[in-house]
Amino acid sequence: MRVKINGGTARDDRPSLCVTCRYATIVRGARLREEIVQCGRLSEGLNRITFAVRFCNGYVDRTHPTITEMEDTAWILRSDPRRNEVGFVKASRLKPADRYVLSDDEW
Repeated sequence: MRVKINGGTARDDRPSLCVTCRYATIVRGARLREEIVQCGRLSEGLNRITFAVRFCNGYVDRTHPTITEMEDTAWILRSDPRRNEVGFVKASRLKPADRYVLSDDEW
């Protein structure tokens, strides 16, 4: 039987969160130890990471689209009572006054 304990000792076999973080800049050299990781969420002077990160409350997965990227590809259901039509319209074709844009805080 396998028991999982949350908050226990961090596992060494997983890569750092920085590898998939949207705010990380990673520079690797030819050798295994040649790596520079800089975090765009930390203040200047403190943004260089010298260890494998296991938890970060500023982590944003770069494989998931941002709100802006989702809005650019979204289709909006609109109705036109004058023409008696209902259908989808690409968000980029709507006038700015007809769009309701979510801020990052609402997401």
